[in-house]
Amino acid sequence: MPNRFESLPIFQIAHEFVLEVYKTSKLFPVDERFGLTSQIRRSVSSIPTNIVEGNARGHKKEIVEFLYIAKGSLEETKYHLLLSRDLEYISPENYEALTQYADLVGKQLNGLINYWKNKS
Repeated sequence: MPNRFESLPIFQIAHEFVLEVYKTSKLFPVDERFGLTSQIRRSVSSIPTNIVEGNARGHKKEIVEFLYIAKGSLEETKYHLLLSRDLEYISPENYEALTQYADLVGKQLNGLINYWKNKS
């Protein structure tokens, strides 16, 4: 794994996902600032944060551990997106677009986890 996390494709798509969620959550009601807005931003930003931290560790076991944490944060974010849609804070179309990002991040995370787990 390269030392420059910015060059990792999984980081790049996860970072784009964070930016899109931040833009979307900016439109949430003001009274959600310390509630759902804060929760979704923390969970989504945790995805690339854990990818970066795992990459910095450099040991297979730790890398996989942090990738699993990122995967957990992704699932948490997916629930927050569903809740946001059901509360009508985001449109069904925006929900679909964001879940497509989430699915792509999830596929890349799964692929990277499998790569590291099978690496000698």
